[in-house]
Amino acid sequence: MTPAPRLETITPGNIDAALGLRVRPGQEHLVAPVVKSLAEAYVHQDTAWPRLIVDGGRAVGFVMAFLDIDWAEDGTGRDVRSGLWRLLVDADEQGRGYGRFAVMEVAAEIRRRGGTRMTTTWVPGPGGPERFYGGLGFRTTGETSEDQVVGELDLV
Repeated sequence: MTPAPRLETITPGNIDAALGLRVRPGQEHLVAPVVKSLAEAYVHQDTAWPRLIVDGGRAVGFVMAFLDIDWAEDGTGRDVRSGLWRLLVDADEQGRGYGRFAVMEVAAEIRRRGGTRMTTTWVPGPGGPERFYGGLGFRTTGETSEDQVVGELDLV
């Protein structure tokens, strides 16, 4: 029986594997490298949820959620959201379902914490992940964030 993929907390034992993950040439503009994500997780410890995607002992990707952030950054707390902050599947592992697995695991974590929707953003245009997110049920909201499309998925 083949072990199922799983998410692991980033530790001293697996950080080098996480930092070694790379997207395919030409995809670098679509997602930040893992080192930047880990730096952001460090400075946003209260809201970041970084995880290594592992299958059979191999690091195959990286995912990071944001949990309960003030989306509007206006201090009112009227628009608190959780969602997918980063998703990077290694170049050699793309197309094998690891991205879908990671998004569903983030959705499960948000549900576990009482959330009913999941937000994400993506770079629009050719070669971008819009079709991937649409296939998972995300719908665009009409918003943009830092020149990225905002999408949401209902979790109920």
